[in-house]
Amino acid sequence: MFTILISAMLLSCASQRRVAYFRDVDASSATHINQAMSEIHEARIAVGDMLSIVVSGLDPVAVAPFNLPFVSNEAPGSDRVQALATLQAYVVDINGDIMFPVVGAIHLAGLTRMQAIQRIEQKLEPHLRDIIVTIRFLNFRVSVLGEVARPGVFVVNNERITILEALAMAGDMTIFGRRHNVLIIRENQGEIEFARLNLNSDEIFTSPFFFLQQNDVIYVEPNNARAFSALNIQQYLGIISSTLSIIAVTIALTR
Repeated sequence: MFTILISAMLLSCASQRRVAYFRDVDASSATHINQAMSEIHEARIAVGDMLSIVVSGLDPVAVAPFNLPFVSNEAPGSDRVQALATLQAYVVDINGDIMFPVVGAIHLAGLTRMQAIQRIEQKLEPHLRDIIVTIRFLNFRVSVLGEVARPGVFVVNNERITILEALAMAGDMTIFGRRHNVLIIRENQGEIEFARLNLNSDEIFTSPFFFLQQNDVIYVEPNNARAFSALNIQQYLGIISSTLSIIAVTIALTR
């Protein structure tokens, strides 16, 4: 019983020491963090991404053939067609290409949004002038698992999210989460990458995994306190009860 109580106290102390974020961050950390973060890690287009691509220009008739048509959907259980039409999405195929009207296949995988815009504009130069190309990710999402308040899949609208923002969307870590060993799982050009981030260190801000990519998975591991709390408490109570009974019988026999 004494051993169990000591173990619980030690685990509790260890948990308290690691429950806070950024224990190694101070004012002096800001200088090199700002220098390292001067290059923003933009999301890159990957196979399977759904993209909204719109070509605009002074002449709507001239740019019309270079845009996918709008579609209207029937409301469930009704014969009426929804009034609000939506633009069709381009899907990046297994080769990293999209099929663009008139010009055909354009390879976009591995490019940032701005790089993709420049590539499409170059493809359209022989056909159009004075155009504006806009691109948006339609399926940018991240998954957060493990020791967080609300694990799940979260859709990101601004296409730029940090690991801290993702954890906030999931309701933050529980007190049982390992803040010094958060796992990031990322698919990069068809290959899986793993990274572990220490949220107690200022090095997290300079990591290429601080800014998340679409479909990243964050896994927060449980700490020792969670492992201890997950043990069969009833079993320990039974052991304690049996031990107390043996002690009581021993004392009674020695009298």
